[in-house]
Amino acid sequence: MKTDFEIAREATLLPIYDIATKAGISAIELEPYGKHIAKVPYTLIDEERVKKCNLILVTSITPTKSGNGKTTVSVGLALGMNRIGKNAVVALREPSLGPCFGMKGGAAGGGYAQVLPMEKINLHFTGDFHAITSANNMIAALLDNYIYQHQDDGFGMKEVLWRRVLDVNDRNLRTIVTGLGGKTDGIVTEGGFDITPASEIMAIFCLATSEEDLRRRIDNVLLGITLQGQPFTVKDLGVGGAIVAILHDAIHPNMVQTIENTPAFIHGGPFANIAHGCNSVLATKMAMTFGDYAITEAGFGADLGAEKFFDIKCRKAGISPKLTVLVATAQALKMHGGVNEKEIKAPNVEGVRRGLANMDKHIANMRTFGQTVVVCLNRFATDTDEELDIIRRHCEEQGVGFALNTAFGEGGKGAEEIARLVVETIEKNPSKPLQMLYDDTDDIETKVRKIAQNIYGANDVVLKPAAKKKLARIKELGLEHFPVCVAKTQYSFSEDAKAYGLPTNFDITIRDFVINTGSEMIVAVAGDIMRMPGLPKSPQAERIDVVNGVIEGLS
Repeated sequence: MKTDFEIAREATLLPIYDIATKAGISAIELEPYGKHIAKVPYTLIDEERVKKCNLILVTSITPTKSGNGKTTVSVGLALGMNRIGKNAVVALREPSLGPCFGMKGGAAGGGYAQVLPMEKINLHFTGDFHAITSANNMIAALLDNYIYQHQDDGFGMKEVLWRRVLDVNDRNLRTIVTGLGGKTDGIVTEGGFDITPASEIMAIFCLATSEEDLRRRIDNVLLGITLQGQPFTVKDLGVGGAIVAILHDAIHPNMVQTIENTPAFIHGGPFANIAHGCNSVLATKMAMTFGDYAITEAGFGADLGAEKFFDIKCRKAGISPKLTVLVATAQALKMHGGVNEKEIKAPNVEGVRRGLANMDKHIANMRTFGQTVVVCLNRFATDTDEELDIIRRHCEEQGVGFALNTAFGEGGKGAEEIARLVVETIEKNPSKPLQMLYDDTDDIETKVRKIAQNIYGANDVVLKPAAKKKLARIKELGLEHFPVCVAKTQYSFSEDAKAYGLPTNFDITIRDFVINTGSEMIVAVAGDIMRMPGLPKSPQAERIDVVNGVIEGLS
């Protein structure tokens, strides 16, 4: 089997102008970034077309450390649907350098179900991540300067809430002290870094519906509490316009192409384990404008990405999927069935059977939102016919559509089965109108408890003292109407990353709340999850190189 890079290099890419023309976008509207990438102005979004489009969400069961292949399914489904004569456009998140050089190596699909040019997408792309990082850290620098310049006027901060960010996994930066040195080197302050995909600027970027909305949200960002106990915002700092200027080009969605030359929009990249896990509203609506079917993805398992997609993104953007595709693999099912992770490639029928409980919980969760669900199984060469038959028959018993996906090895041809199932299901049994898990009027603690008990299956929620203190501030500021974004391990329904399958009899511990007044959500930090990941013992960076002028190892 050829590597992703070999397949990508052998693919024939069309000029981005041709891809745009195919989608119905005039070439004159594009802002090209080389031959095969372009920014498309968000002003081309047509809300009437958006209303008529069939939106499809791709999510998954609880993943293994190597993932379940949601992006491969998302891209493959777009390929398969176009092969059977449907106009389908895919909208995806931008990869982060952190996991690309840490665990994953790349996040542009795989095999013959990729978005291209993959090395550019995985690295600096159009600079959106750099713009978001710069915007975030510009606010931090301007805030520090404001405090320094106005200290003799009696101004000071009782608490600084704004943190710096970096798109690199760097555990040493989680907690730092700034301002060390002489008097002119600033005021000594304890601070820290999050990774860029966890930043509030990233969330704002992905939820904004226009540049005007971007400005409104940035102005509303809460930076800290003054010595007088008053909230201090970006608007108080007076730099909202400057921050929007940094993001002025980045806000427009990026157009690229799949390996079979179908249009794809890639824009924004929050992680679903520490953020809300969805590409930008603008990119999704762009796909919905130019496709009869729009395929989008929510990060990690459905308990994280899909829940946030519905309760945050759909709630704010006014969109609702016609169908949810739940991605599974026999290997992941075996892991959730108690099989040692090192042995999940070996045949194990009983392990598959036991692991189905994890899939069933995700299906039940999606149905809670009124979603019609179909299961797409990413087939691996090590899967046995007996294992696949067990999964297929189980889905039939659950009244859930089932299809195999072999797009990784066969491209669109290998996704025709899931494509036909998706089209038929939308025509005959589309999802009901979206049913939110909680109401805006619920208080924050109630919202967290509804997520923990109904989606994760927890007994209850335990609030640590810091979380209780922050909850009081949320109430004082009148922010209880915001939706909740739970930051939790992606490897389990519980907060224990090693509790695979369908854990029971557990609580969810919330150790802190992060107030995001710009993105208009409250982040509940569960268990020991970190908003700045660390690197593994052998990071993928050790395998990335440039050989004869060609980048290797980003697959």
